[in-house]
Amino acid sequence: MATKKEYNFYIYILASDTGTLYIGFTNNLERRIKEHKSGIIKGFTQKYGCNKLVYYEHYTYVNNTLEREKELKKWNRNKKQDLIKSMNPHWKDISIELFT
Repeated sequence: MATKKEYNFYIYILASDTGTLYIGFTNNLERRIKEHKSGIIKGFTQKYGCNKLVYYEHYTYVNNTLEREKELKKWNRNKKQDLIKSMNPHWKDISIELFT
């Protein structure tokens, strides 16, 4: 019997210096965060300066990841902030530790 291949998918939350939040989805967290930081991704994150990785979750199946992304996007701001604080109480840019 063949086993399912596991993949890497991520939900991530970026924050700006003023506290604006962005929730995204990717299959390559390092690449996507570098794209946000370099400004090559046009749109919301560039406009509002959301380039500080403050939270992420790892998944192996795309459907679970997309369900979670939809769930988080429906949450109010306070609930999102509590989630961030549970992993990153000082809202540090955790991409510095992850990708250097």
